[in-house]
Amino acid sequence: MKYFGTDGFRGKAGEKLTVNHAYRVGRFLGWYFSNKTDDRARIVIGKDTRRSSYMFEDALSAGLTASGADVYLLHVTPTPSVSYVVRTEGFDCGIMISASHNPYYDNGIKLINGQGQKLEESLTELIEEYIDREKDDLPFATGADIGRTVDYSIGRHRYIGYLISLAKRSFNNITVALDCSNGSASTIAKGVFDALGAKTLVIHAEPSGTNINDNCGSTHIEGLKEFVKSTGADIGFAFDGDADRCLCVDENGNLVDGDMIMYICGCYMKERGKLNSDTVVTTVMSNLGLYKAFDEAGIRYEKTAVGDRFVYENMVNNNYSLGGEQSGHIIFAKYAATGDGVLTALMVMEAMLEKKCKVSELIKDVHIYPQLLVNLSVEDKKAALTDEDVVKAAKQVEEELADNGRLLLRESGTEPLIRIMVEAESDELCKKYTDMIADVLKQKGHVV
Repeated sequence: MKYFGTDGFRGKAGEKLTVNHAYRVGRFLGWYFSNKTDDRARIVIGKDTRRSSYMFEDALSAGLTASGADVYLLHVTPTPSVSYVVRTEGFDCGIMISASHNPYYDNGIKLINGQGQKLEESLTELIEEYIDREKDDLPFATGADIGRTVDYSIGRHRYIGYLISLAKRSFNNITVALDCSNGSASTIAKGVFDALGAKTLVIHAEPSGTNINDNCGSTHIEGLKEFVKSTGADIGFAFDGDADRCLCVDENGNLVDGDMIMYICGCYMKERGKLNSDTVVTTVMSNLGLYKAFDEAGIRYEKTAVGDRFVYENMVNNNYSLGGEQSGHIIFAKYAATGDGVLTALMVMEAMLEKKCKVSELIKDVHIYPQLLVNLSVEDKKAALTDEDVVKAAKQVEEELADNGRLLLRESGTEPLIRIMVEAESDELCKKYTDMIADVLKQKGHVV
């Protein structure tokens, strides 16, 4: 794909991703879905708090209405709320404007089909082909066929109500700390926890348009760790920019990442007969320690390529109920068709309260291997990964690690990066082997 990666069309706003791109995406989707229905096409749009999200919302709306579709605006809202509204309220398509955990100057366009899932690749390819056409040859709507925009804040409120309805217990007498990453969670997370009775303490919930993910949220967990310790909170949750990810911090200020969240929820669901086929779907990034803990707990697991799209496809194809990524993108198939940060937090709360355990006690049997991830900017991802000397170095690392660790060398699906991940028995070994691969990439001139 030229424009759309594993998580939408993403890039630096105004450069790699422009207003014209957004307008053309809107034009095509408006035309496509207008020809798929006897009624007027209905498209719902959400956005995160980036300054550029507003101009992309306007450009998408202009393209959609020019092609005859009606546009329903959720305004600032999490990605999973768009998925929820699309699948429960009969929309043809959903669009989320966000670059997730990226810095504020990046942005992205995520496309969601009528079932609340990521848009089919075949349709995405048609959009790309249209974007690259020299001439805009799609017909414009005229007269009463021109579309309109509608304030649809009610859709976000219904999503909030849905989340609240899923909780099985009151959160009374529980102090919960939330890091909203100055992003989409700022509009809903505190309200959900307050409604359930928690004493809710919040940081990084004052978006300015340029502070999303800025030393906060799930990609910068240190702030929440300190906040939990300083306030004496019972538990903490950190979200990313569009709130489809969640990481946890236990009562001692220690990180509980996506792997450990899957362990907590997987064991809890298995005990209650709710873990279909006693299987959890992970990606190749999950830690060896998680798999050993799953083995001890009698839980099977599948491994997919990195990306929630691949996790969800595996879950749907095999009727599995739980899957996710180490990064905190967790999918509960019974309740959602995509990762949902606030939903994930509620599921961890349920396990903690039902089992009457602190989070630290729920993960005491998981012994995580040291892991080091190094990201290198490269000119050509394919050339870097197929370089004979890089391949040779990778093989040497794998042979030396044997059964006591592993190497994962891959390209990013959303950025011009090569990711080097090593798991080993010590931090020193992790650094030794990541350095070995990185040095070869640098020596061969691949690194920018």
